[in-house]
Amino acid sequence: MDFLNGKIKSMYFKYLSAAFGSAMITSIYSIVDMAMVGQYQGPSGTAALAVVAPVWNIIYSLGLLMGIGGSVIFSTKRGRENEGAGDENQYFTVAVMGSVVLSLAAWVIVVAGDEPILRFFGADETLLPLAQEYMLPIKFVFPLFLFNQMLAAFLRNDKNPGLATLGVLSGGIFNIFGDYVFVFTFNMGIYGAGLATAIGSAISFVVMLTHFFSRKNSLALERPTAVLKKFREISVTGFSTFFIDVAMGILTVLFNRQIMEYLGANALAIYGPIINVSTFVQCCAYSVGQAAQPIISTNYGAGNGNRIKQTLRYALYTTVFFGVFWTALSFACPNLYIRIFMEPTAEILAMAPAIIRCYGSSFLLLPLNIFSTYYFQAILKPKAAFVVSVSRGLVISGILILLLPVTAGADMLWFAMPITELLVMLYATSRIRTYTKKLPDETLAAVRS
Repeated sequence: MDFLNGKIKSMYFKYLSAAFGSAMITSIYSIVDMAMVGQYQGPSGTAALAVVAPVWNIIYSLGLLMGIGGSVIFSTKRGRENEGAGDENQYFTVAVMGSVVLSLAAWVIVVAGDEPILRFFGADETLLPLAQEYMLPIKFVFPLFLFNQMLAAFLRNDKNPGLATLGVLSGGIFNIFGDYVFVFTFNMGIYGAGLATAIGSAISFVVMLTHFFSRKNSLALERPTAVLKKFREISVTGFSTFFIDVAMGILTVLFNRQIMEYLGANALAIYGPIINVSTFVQCCAYSVGQAAQPIISTNYGAGNGNRIKQTLRYALYTTVFFGVFWTALSFACPNLYIRIFMEPTAEILAMAPAIIRCYGSSFLLLPLNIFSTYYFQAILKPKAAFVVSVSRGLVISGILILLLPVTAGADMLWFAMPITELLVMLYATSRIRTYTKKLPDETLAAVRS
């Protein structure tokens, strides 16, 4: 696959299909768990997994920090050297080293301090035992979730998106069937859901490792120079993608605490499915960014501005499609989400439609805003990516989550994210327009799509 001369349309949609499958199956780990546990144990099981959700956000985000940050630089180096040999594999090596350090640190924290962590994330005396039971088998393979994210990013940039998808797909399929067997057939309940997720992550890891034994592989561990400098470059480049997932964890904590204070446990049980649907929407946005990023990064390194603009056009059309689809579904079938994830009470079914429609209006702009961070990273504009990710993930959203219930009433809490996405979109589109106008003209002969 030739990023510099191949047809943009065919490459983009090939990468989109692979990235979409990979991103969506990744989300299945938590979504299938919540659906199975909710059906088995009711709203308390759903609420317990809502408490655990920030743990996933943190570990996935660390994998994206190293994976996206390292692979963007990897592809840019390849583009500048016209596919020639250089120091791009030193960045892969530093990304692997960083992943080892970060995964070990996160592992120790989760194993040693699960109770205070889960309490901080919103667990009470009822939910804490359930959340701990779910986490027990996951603790044994916790670093693999980080490594799967990192490896998938590098496989896509090493022109093997299909294997990245296959790795995640194989683990996800096992998780689906394993959840049913462990939760219901073996009557393990929430522990069985955690066990299926743990085994699924190990399967994904093993499948992706096969890339290093294939003829497609050009990734190699090399002794790096200036390790700290390269680690800093990777971290700066990948920070915005990293913060998107961290921010989702932060926002989940804030929402959990505000919901319990102002709206109660039933509202938290409704928020659990919303988190998972939002995860689906974010995964759609990730797939657009992950499909476009290798093409854009390589062509940015080579100075091929017209090819970047072509890729951007396809990506923007895709974000519009995803935004309209998920918003329309949320307005048309709000209680569908509830019935998938739990055996609801009449009170929850009565409360859910208004809540889901309010929150779901944010899905219209969410794909565009998340994609913008990938675009800014791919053209090495980390400051703009930082502003988008921090504004939507902490500053604007956090202020609104804390202030709206106090100043405008408890139910206004659900409008925090729609307002946030609207304000961030105004900044993101202005920066996309500005930076795209400054791209250089095409410098290499390209086959037009």
